[in-house]
Parts: sequence; C-alpha cells; structure tokens
Amino acid sequence: MKFETEPGFFIHADAWGDPQNPPVLLLHGGGQTRHSWGDTATVLADAGWYAVALDARGHGDSDWSDKAHYSIDYLADDLRKICTTFDQKPALVGASMGGMTALVAEGERGPSHPEPICSAIVLVDIAPRSEQKGIERIFAFMSQNLDGFATLDEAAEAVAAYLPNRPRPSDNSRLEKNLRLRPGPDGDQRYYWHWDPTMLAIWRHSTGPDKQTGNADRLYQAARSLTVPTLIVRGGISDVVSEKVMTEFLDAVPHVQSISVADAGHMVAGDSNHAFTRAVIDFLSGVSEVGN
Repeated sequence: MKFETEPGFFIHADAWGDPQNPPVLLLHGGGQTRHSWGDTATVLADAGWYAVALDARGHGDSDWSDKAHYSIDYLADDLRKICTTFDQKPALVGASMGGMTALVAEGERGPSHPEPICSAIVLVDIAPRSEQKGIERIFAFMSQNLDGFATLDEAAEAVAAYLPNRPRPSDNSRLEKNLRLRPGPDGDQRYYWHWDPTMLAIWRHSTGPDKQTGNADRLYQAARSLTVPTLIVRGGISDVVSEKVMTEFLDAVPHVQSISVADAGHMVAGDSNHAFTRAVIDFLSGVSEVGN
C-alpha cells in the first residue's frame, strides 16, 4: 500500500487481514521500518483486525524529504492524512517515535480535525518525558556505522551489541529488510540502514537536554487532551521509560492505562513479541467489539 500525504510524496505500508475489519496502524520507532513489528501484524489480523504497518517518512520504502522535513509536526501531519483514508477510525500502536507521532497527531489535531482521528492509542515504551541516557544510547547506536557494513553478519554484530538482552536470531533475513545494499565510496557493495541520515541532526537538535522541558510540556499537554482510550506499554528493563517516568505520566494523565512487559527493553515488540501482542489485543478488545 502507499498513501500520498503531500503532492508527489508517498508513505509506504504493508497490510494484513480483511480491509473490512477495524484498522490498526502500526508505527515504528526512529531508525526502524515497518518490518520491525515481528509477528504482531499477523496475530492482529488473525484476531479480527486489519493491521497496517507504515514506513514513516525518511524510513524504509517511504519517500525521503529533500527539504529535511522530519520534525514531529510533519510526521503527525502524515499520520492525520493517512487516518482519514480509512472508512473506520484506526487504532494507533506507536513505538517510541511512532508513539510520539500518535500522541501529537491526536492530542494536537486542532480545528481542522474537530473529531478524534483514531479509536485508541497504544504508546509503546514512550512517554511525554523520557530518560535522557536512554535517548542518547539510541542516538549513539544510530550514529555508528553510517558508512555501512561489509556483510550482514557485521550488521548483526552491531545490533547484538546494542541489544545484549535479546537472543541473537539464527538467521539475518529480518535484519536484511532494514538494510539496503548499494555501492560504497570505493565502489564496493555495502549494507546501509534504510533511513535518511539527515534525520539524526534534526532529532539531536530537537531532543537535546536543553529541549527536554519544552518537549515534555508539549507532550503532556497533548496527552491531557486525549479523549480516546490510551494504553502505555513499558518495557520492564527499559532505559527510556523508567518506572519513575511512567509513574509521573500516570499521575499527570490518570485516564491512561498501563502495563509493563517483564524482561523487555525499549524495543518491546522485538524483545517479547508474544507478551506485547497479547497486551495490545487485550486492550483493543476491551475498547471495541473485536474479540469480545
């Protein structure tokens, strides 16, 4: 699938299930692609939803912005436009960057969208305030190996070092979907992460320690404006959303539900896919007729 969110600018997606079923949009984290959802989309489809996993702008097969338009405002605008293409309001399941996108798209929808754009929101290990050390670890990983990898095994080693709590896969087929093979500076074929590196500088500027308070205030205001059912799924060993951060969020926005997935880090869906997907299905079943 693809959605035109600006003239000549397309967001690409994969879909599972019956298009007549209630839609669920899966929004990946920064530097990931639609392939990061593991088996979640398949299980959602089998349980009665129409699951659609998007590549955010600048990621995967979606278009890259030649104007470097990668701020949360552009991501949220893409999402609002995509939501309007469905006959039913979709539920939004957003990991990290995808969760912030969902939060801003719904919480700041403004006069042009007087009604909710979605039926429910699941924030996957993201809250209005995050632990800066966890954010810096993400940036450090994304900043490494911008010159690519000679082999898939080399890329797998880098991922394993970043995710030491996760068992290393027996094959690299899923990892390969997040890479693109193209000529390097010397003409040799190398594997590069399939996202626009221009985004890094923009994100660093907008999420640095000096911007934390302003960003948190904005996101808290968006969260307090939510009227749709909302769930936060925290990774039990996350260094981005600590127990303290989640408690602060729930105290400030008491209508939000919460669950922690034990032994999962920031990449909850990848670290413990079965437990994560079960939590999402239980929540969505509770706010819709599907699964009831």
